[in-house]
Amino acid sequence: MTTTTFDKTPQLQWFPMRITYGRPERMMRFQEMLNQLHLENFMPMRIEYQKTDNWDVSKSYVPAVNGLIFIRSTREQLTQLKMTRREFEPMHYCTNLFAENDYDRVLVIPDRQMENFMRIYKYTDSRIRLLEYTDFIAKPGKRVRITQGDFENTVGTIKRIKKSQCVVVQLEGFAAIAIAFVPPSWLQELSESDYQQFMGAR
Repeated sequence: MTTTTFDKTPQLQWFPMRITYGRPERMMRFQEMLNQLHLENFMPMRIEYQKTDNWDVSKSYVPAVNGLIFIRSTREQLTQLKMTRREFEPMHYCTNLFAENDYDRVLVIPDRQMENFMRIYKYTDSRIRLLEYTDFIAKPGKRVRITQGDFENTVGTIKRIKKSQCVVVQLEGFAAIAIAFVPPSWLQELSESDYQQFMGAR
């Protein structure tokens, strides 16, 4: 197996990547390979409960979305990895089909949006729910920052989902997470300009 060494570069970005046939066991092995190359990565996890043969309940952590992992690198490094290492061939960029040119078609997540996202996923419990990104998620709403509790400093938008008020955190144009059970007294309203500045910050 060829060993590839990457030079450090300041132009690091977060890329959402799809892994072909990314079943849980394969995803865990894939993440291990990235760790061995010292490539920063993040894979959203959820808790899965299963009954054992003696009717006990076991708890395990599995990928929240099969075939999805986020990698902080450069596009050049990731492309080189795909081209030179057979085990990374199943890795594919997520794309925006409405981009004006081929270069902008590859999705990149701003650093602050990823920090928001990862802060939430430290807690794999019933308070959070991964949502498909739709026009509903993208529509404007009351912008807030959570000021207390486990999700302190998380920035999102107030949305009503299934009759419950939630704070929805976006990876803009890609995914969103709904956080339930946030007391109103823990929410600080943000101006639209402050929110957009936050969402676009790298």
